[in-house]
Amino acid sequence: MLDIKYIRDHVDVIKQAAVDKRIVCDVDRLIEVDRRRREIQVELDGLRTSVKENGQLVGLLRNPKSPAYLKAVSEGKTPADLKAEAERIQAELAEVKPKVKALEDDEGPTLAEFSTLMLTVPQPAHADVPVGKDDTENVEIRRVGEPRTFDFTPKDHVELGQELGIVDIPRGVKLGGARNYVLKGDGALLHQAVLRLAQEMMVERGFTPMVVPVLVKEEVMYGTGYFPTGRDQAYLCERDDKSLVGTAEVPLTAFYSDEILSESDLPIKLCAMSTCFRREAGAAGKDTRGLYRIHLFEKVEQVVLCRNDVAESRRFHDEILANAEDVVQKLGLPYRVVNVCTGDLGMGQVQKFDIETWMPSREAYSETHSASRFHEFQARRLKMRYRDGAKKLHYCHTLNNTVIASPRILIPLLELYQNEDGSVTIPEALRPYMNGRDRIERVR
Repeated sequence: MLDIKYIRDHVDVIKQAAVDKRIVCDVDRLIEVDRRRREIQVELDGLRTSVKENGQLVGLLRNPKSPAYLKAVSEGKTPADLKAEAERIQAELAEVKPKVKALEDDEGPTLAEFSTLMLTVPQPAHADVPVGKDDTENVEIRRVGEPRTFDFTPKDHVELGQELGIVDIPRGVKLGGARNYVLKGDGALLHQAVLRLAQEMMVERGFTPMVVPVLVKEEVMYGTGYFPTGRDQAYLCERDDKSLVGTAEVPLTAFYSDEILSESDLPIKLCAMSTCFRREAGAAGKDTRGLYRIHLFEKVEQVVLCRNDVAESRRFHDEILANAEDVVQKLGLPYRVVNVCTGDLGMGQVQKFDIETWMPSREAYSETHSASRFHEFQARRLKMRYRDGAKKLHYCHTLNNTVIASPRILIPLLELYQNEDGSVTIPEALRPYMNGRDRIERVR
């Protein structure tokens, strides 16, 4: 959420941000509702003050022992005069109260509409973000590593998984419907290995490991910016007004919501391994084969809360991106980093960098990680602030990044490390988590 004062002063900037991010936002209506909201507030404040003061005055004028009554008598007014004045003021109050009621009746719907419209206002992208309509217009920054050239006909991860007995998609679909799967044996162990490697690397880098709820209140989803626009992507538990999260970013970022931190507490660096749920609404017919676009997965997420400083926020953005790159490099996977264009950014993101790992079966670099910074967008929604040395309050800046997400990362791992005999070499970094073994072979 943005500061309404900023929105008022930068209407054209907000309108352009909505166009660039392809987000529906009626800025003109918001400005009009905001004007009416402030107008009502000023009128109500004035009338309420008048009612309060005059109500007190009536009481004083009817009390022979009050200082106001005694002062008026000393100035020559009679009890009859004071009674008449009290009745006059009382009559005026009777005329004012219906006006207050009418304004209060108008205030409720106006505030509700204001709040709803504010939730549609996008965060303008940083000047470094390329303008584009979707992920096809993201801009490559760098490539690391070279895609493997095979001297035999390679198999995709689905064939490998089935033949090795480590991935069972048909039974996953039988249990949970489309876009579900089962990992078993070495498939489950490999999945857990990449998660453990990623989490241990983050702990070594000073991130506090957390175990957090993945079923959260809807206000947490609104606070982190996933609602209302992303509501159709979430699994809702309507009976309890809760939602399953699509990333541990949600509970991690909201952990200090409605709190005032000390500047000395910052930066706060958190990480969590969690189950994630996504409906993949609107993805019908897209990426239906294999483990790329699924409803359930595990992820290690990193979140940073820092001071309200643009330069500091950018430094942490580079840091969390480097953390994820280090994991991919440790796994020996070729990848590229892209600067995500405006049309592929979320509502609250100032800038996002994606890591796309080479996947032979897709014949393309495909997204495996996303690193985002939000400035104070999420913190404003979450009422998450800190007090500086001068006792002044500021909203925090928030950032997050995928450290690893599995089983999507198993696609390049299985496909790039496959051998001609159908076995898969286990990357050296994962062997300590696989009982020292260096290969996955078919269990006979």
